[in-house]
Amino acid sequence: QRILRLAEMCRRLETEEEKVLPFYPSSLAEGEQRDARQVLEEKPTEPLAQAMRDYVGLERFWQRFNKVKLEEQALERERAALSQRNRRLRELLRQYLAGISVSQEVLSEPNPL
Repeated sequence: QRILRLAEMCRRLETEEEKVLPFYPSSLAEGEQRDARQVLEEKPTEPLAQAMRDYVGLERFWQRFNKVKLEEQALERERAALSQRNRRLRELLRQYLAGISVSQEVLSEPNPL
């Protein structure tokens, strides 16, 4: 019951896209999907595999969890790239401002422009 209440609470926080398209397309080929379905239909013999069948209902949770992790990594990489670009632009701006200003320090160094 606690998990269901948490799921209901989380449902309110979903984006419109997640509410409309909750399932993500599979990246498996048709043959691989067929093989996966076949394996899922077989009765598991190992204790761990039997225990895993009890948690099949959490598959959507793990799909969303993994999607969020991928988006988090993509945003982190984008942030790093933008930070690098920002540093480069600041350096270029500093060089430009040093090139157009007149001071003893600037006159003693070669013109950066």
